[in-house]
Amino acid sequence: MAFVDSSSSGSFMPSKKSPSMLTWHDPAASIVAARHEFGEHGGVNMSIEASATFTVMEPETMHRMFSGELGPDRDFFIYSRHFNPTVLNLSRHIAAMEGTEAAYCTASGMSAISSVILQLCATGGHIVASQALYGGTHALLSHFLPRSCGIHTTFVDVSDLEKVDEAIIQGKTSLLYFESISNPTLTVANIPELARIAHDKGVKVVVDNTFAPMVLSPARLGADVVVHSVSKYISGGADIIAGAVCGPASLVNSMMDLQQGALMLLGPTMNPKVAFELAERIPHLGLRMKEHCARAMAYATKMKKLGLKVIYPGLEDHPQHNLLKSLANKEYGFGGILCLDMETEEKANKLMGQLQNGTQFGFMAVSLGYYETLMSCSGSSTSSEMSEEERAQAGISPGLVRMSVGYNGTLEQRWSQLERALAKMQDSGSFNTKY
Repeated sequence: MAFVDSSSSGSFMPSKKSPSMLTWHDPAASIVAARHEFGEHGGVNMSIEASATFTVMEPETMHRMFSGELGPDRDFFIYSRHFNPTVLNLSRHIAAMEGTEAAYCTASGMSAISSVILQLCATGGHIVASQALYGGTHALLSHFLPRSCGIHTTFVDVSDLEKVDEAIIQGKTSLLYFESISNPTLTVANIPELARIAHDKGVKVVVDNTFAPMVLSPARLGADVVVHSVSKYISGGADIIAGAVCGPASLVNSMMDLQQGALMLLGPTMNPKVAFELAERIPHLGLRMKEHCARAMAYATKMKKLGLKVIYPGLEDHPQHNLLKSLANKEYGFGGILCLDMETEEKANKLMGQLQNGTQFGFMAVSLGYYETLMSCSGSSTSSEMSEEERAQAGISPGLVRMSVGYNGTLEQRWSQLERALAKMQDSGSFNTKY
């Protein structure tokens, strides 16, 4: 029951694309070029296929569907845990955005990540992963998978290519896993070089691109699989939990296999009503990302001038500024997240309290990609699954404030609110700036 090609083998080989073969594309243009579904009665919006199960016209058709002869590629559907037309439509657009052959959408970002890992790693397998990861992913790799599956992970600094090469054991390591822009330290991965190192040893590369949709296209840079927490920028409304797996059609087919497919058998199914809502948001994702990135750049530049310890890949003093500039899709900026290192959790909390309760600059909340600015102290929130030693190794300061920069209101209005909060912090003696 294939996604694209019923002759797919269900396995895929790591990409052999070299850095000299890298191509850039405009994700927004690719989305426009994807197939547009019209509604049942000619509506400009597609209809929602809410059925859990699907009928057939002839008895023998069902046997042909279960044997894999007929599938969604020919508009034959069995059951919505397997394939659903509305979810499939959203998947096509996310695949177009990422420049991959196929994609499939799931009920959460963590379900996308865990399903890919379980599909590609057998019991007793080995993974090499970045030491700077979202806390939930780190916990999955460091605690859950060793206990439940005997899959062990070696964590490394992926900016040190030699250490990555040393950590990968040819014939044993199955995956190299990292984030395109790390959460929360904003380290930019050298995707082409990391892919080259992994592929030279026959290892597949899985990249979490949640922080950089539209900005980076990891599959075009050598990644084999791209995963997303669609809950974040792609949704944009902080009202939906969803995920996506993007990669070769053979991978998606294997993950939907009736006997061996992680997505099919573990069941992280996306509701078609959720898929419809997300499909309506994809067309303006490019516009939203450009504004998120422009605001983040403006704030980071102004904060830097005030003498604050700001981390943002768009600043020229960021260690990977030139790398991101060379890899990013043109005109989308450097990402919508910036970090402000307040050194201690106490100072971080005071600042966030002023920003939310004093000047209404943003909200103290986890997640990202919302139209309002969201702030959290990573060490005590989204990275709290990591030990103090692991956070230190990942470069997460106890006072690191992660800001997902929103675009609501004018830039001048919002900067004035931020500036007033900083002035109050200075008046209280919490820190000194160039006021």
